[in-house]
Amino acid sequence: MGSIELTTLYRPVGPNELAKIEASGWTKFPPRLLQQPIFYPVMNEEYAVQIARDWNVPASGSGFVTKFHVRTEYVKKFQVQNVGGEIHNELWVPAEELEEFNSNIVGKIEVTQKFGTV
Repeated sequence: MGSIELTTLYRPVGPNELAKIEASGWTKFPPRLLQQPIFYPVMNEEYAVQIARDWNVPASGSGFVTKFHVRTEYVKKFQVQNVGGEIHNELWVPAEELEEFNSNIVGKIEVTQKFGTV
């Protein structure tokens, strides 16, 4: 039996989203809000740090970088989107697919960095 190939992704979050991830047992991301039609995991930690530090901290007082692994076969269906500089690569996951996305996470979602008043 072969091993499952995994892709490591990152997600910058504020304290409210982090609390919901923790409540899930560190296994899934919460549903998007009505005004959030897309879930945006990013492809590298450097980009996630920029968002957590420069956007989440001013918006909510703290920001966190989460790291998680998703089945590569599943994430291949999403095209990598570049939204700026060389490191600004992310996936655009429609909100209605987030439950399926969560079911393809392997292992726990972990916090790798914290910024602001935590």
